Amino acid sequence: MKIRDIIAVMGFLLITMSVSAQVVSKDSINMLKDQKQVLEVSKRLNDRKLELAKLENQVAQKTEDVATTAEKARKSAEENKKAAEKLGDNPQDKKDARRASKSAGSAHRDAKRARRAVQNLEKLNKNIESLKKKIADDESKLASLQGSGSGR
Repeated sequence: MKIRDIIAVMGFLLITMSVSAQVVSKDSINMLKDQKQVLEVSKRLNDRKLELAKLENQVAQKTEDVATTAEKARKSAEENKKAAEKLGDNPQDKKDARRASKSAGSAHRDAKRARRAVQNLEKLNKNIESLKKKIADDESKLASLQGSGSGR
């Protein structure tokens, strides 16, 4: 009889321990899931901040590219104008015609490069603004996750 009572008490203790362990496990799992989400958002936020720093470091170079290509395009346009005027003075001169044609091609290419440099700078600025918005969203999400996690 004593053995049966001892086995019954032991069985009862095992059942109550497993029930209480399950409740703790669910809380632990939820807490770990919250921590995992915080870590994921933190990692994404850090990656985006690194990318933002990299993009912001490119702004000075792109701005300089815009200035130099614009100046080169202006000079090419002036040279083209001079070559065209010289050809206008003597339209039958083959040498002047070739020179005017080459300077027109150079002016065209330089103008295209200048436009592309401006487009690249605009695209870079657009990407920076987009990234700043994503960083702000991640920061607010992280703050809300950390705020809800500390209430437990």
